[in-house]
Amino acid sequence: MELEWVYSLEKTNWEELSQLYRVAPLGDKKPADLQISFSNSRYMCFVFDTGKLVGAGRALADGVDCSYLCDVAVLPDYQGSGIGKAIVSKLIAFSQGHRKIILYASAGNEAFYRRLGFKRMATAMAIFADQEQALASGLLCQD
Repeated sequence: MELEWVYSLEKTNWEELSQLYRVAPLGDKKPADLQISFSNSRYMCFVFDTGKLVGAGRALADGVDCSYLCDVAVLPDYQGSGIGKAIVSKLIAFSQGHRKIILYASAGNEAFYRRLGFKRMATAMAIFADQEQALASGLLCQD
């Protein structure tokens, strides 16, 4: 497996990226929404195997205070091969110099991120567009 790593939007096929998130599975992310969110992100990482998109991730960052890693996904056939770890590690490296690097993890993946140096936050809070679904899936805690 010879992987190509791209850190810009130049090769991005938004339909292919949307499909990656569906099968990863990280939800239904519309191609137009992905184009907006990745275009507004300071750092990004795309991984290709013989031209096929197999992994992606991004970080919203302000350049000094906070970098927020999000949307890290790897195709199921490539999960466990170290690609996800390498994407997160690259985004962390890009984010060096920020006072804090924050990550929003899917439930059940906390141990993976702990191995990369992340700690659970005691005061994190969120407002979701679909609060009921976020509660039902375990993303939000009942108060």
